[in-house]
Amino acid sequence: MQKESRKVREFRRREQEILDSALRLFLEQGEDSVTVEMIADEVGIGKGTIYKHFKSKAEIYLRLMLDYERDLAELLHSKDIERNQEALSREYFAFRMSDPERYRLFDRLEEKVVKANQLPALVEELHAIRGSNFNHLTGVIQTRIDEGKLEDVPAYFHYSAAWALVHGAMAMYHSPFWKDVIKDQEGYMQFLMDIGVRMGNKSKRKKEQESTEQGA
Repeated sequence: MQKESRKVREFRRREQEILDSALRLFLEQGEDSVTVEMIADEVGIGKGTIYKHFKSKAEIYLRLMLDYERDLAELLHSKDIERNQEALSREYFAFRMSDPERYRLFDRLEEKVVKANQLPALVEELHAIRGSNFNHLTGVIQTRIDEGKLEDVPAYFHYSAAWALVHGAMAMYHSPFWKDVIKDQEGYMQFLMDIGVRMGNKSKRKKEQESTEQGA
């Protein structure tokens, strides 16, 4: 039993090494330029060993995306977030926006595998995890709406607005035009995260309305 346990641990360690190396190559050279042979060379193993872990490059794509969504799920259910739900917005934006290159890669990979109808069972699993994250977030958002802390609109309005902000920020980050305009990209991302955290805040909207009424 102990020998089998070591074998399983080694199998998982090698699998993670393959995923880490594949991600690094995809980011550096683009997924279309990277072959299974290149990934094997990066890890220092034979091509056949890759296929003991993954049936295809598409499966590697999906495993990377699944791990990414699972990491977010773990963050959202962490004890710190459960104790301080107001920190959820900042943690969500920090997670999504901390690595623009990876975000863009995964968005592109998902479009490819869905369009080609590759590994639909894994795509369904990916969407199930994302759906679970969505349900958890909207539940927290609804609680804050009920407490009068957020605008009283459907909870998914808040979630969808957060997603739109992140997606737009990632598009701008990679735009050749905006790269020249936004000199301080790190500062700009922090600025957007601050906006995201305040977005939909009921007290903030109320103060703005009161200020407008007084000005009139």
